[in-house]
Amino acid sequence: MKRTTALAPVLLIAAGVALAGCTAAPDTAGPPSADTITVVASTTVYGDLAATIGGDAVEVTSIINDPNKDPHEYEASAQNQLALSNAQVVIENGGGYDDFVDTMLDSAGNDSATVLDAVDISGKTAEDGEELNEHVWYDFPTMLLVIDEIESAFARLDPDNAETFADNADALQADIEELIQREADLNAQYAGAGVAISEPVPLYLLEAVGLVNKTPDAFSEAIEEGSDVPPSVLLETLELFTGGEVELLAYNEQTTGPQTEQILEAANENDIAVVPVTETLPDGDTYVSWMSGNLDAIATALGS
Repeated sequence: MKRTTALAPVLLIAAGVALAGCTAAPDTAGPPSADTITVVASTTVYGDLAATIGGDAVEVTSIINDPNKDPHEYEASAQNQLALSNAQVVIENGGGYDDFVDTMLDSAGNDSATVLDAVDISGKTAEDGEELNEHVWYDFPTMLLVIDEIESAFARLDPDNAETFADNADALQADIEELIQREADLNAQYAGAGVAISEPVPLYLLEAVGLVNKTPDAFSEAIEEGSDVPPSVLLETLELFTGGEVELLAYNEQTTGPQTEQILEAANENDIAVVPVTETLPDGDTYVSWMSGNLDAIATALGS
């Protein structure tokens, strides 16, 4: 199972009552303009793509927008409920990552919005006996497909700006194609190198670079689900660093705890490079600059 954001009953959401134990502050959008397409994205990842493609012709609200908070700890609000009730386009990750979007959209009674689900768009399915890695924003080919769908949705709603949307989407896709080429270049140099992860979040990117995840599944799955790692599994994971089996640790800075901190300490003590990763855009970054920085960090960690 994946950790999903729990929602309070709809009456509490409508009343603007915060959920117990939740911390992330929502984006607050003003009244939509009649001349713009209203877009709600579950995270800043998809919000940035939408804003880049739509430009001045769209108004985007990103629900999870604080890079310093755990995205799984989401606070439902009346503002987000209102934004979803007015949305013409809704962009969600899907795959169980942001189920709160569908719940709130249903309670808002908005059945006319175009809903784009990145996991559905990707065409990815889980292998037999496995769970799907839903973190598809780290998979560049999937993002190319998502961009196509966003551009098409905008063009249907605003045909007068269709050419602008197409030009913006083409430019964004060209930038992502460059990222794919950088992955291929790193793959040619470092394919087969071992890596450790705190969570499966960056696996699509790491695998595209040709790196091999050595982390026991039971460790990363427990961290993702918010449960305790069995002692034997923790010991096996720590031995990756003392035994020289990995070249780097990809560490999710937004979801941490005592056991992830133990593997971070083990990496530092054994001079294993640490590559910080996040689930939402850092302040001041676009999707492309963020992912370019991730590739820079991996290249540096591997000695390129």
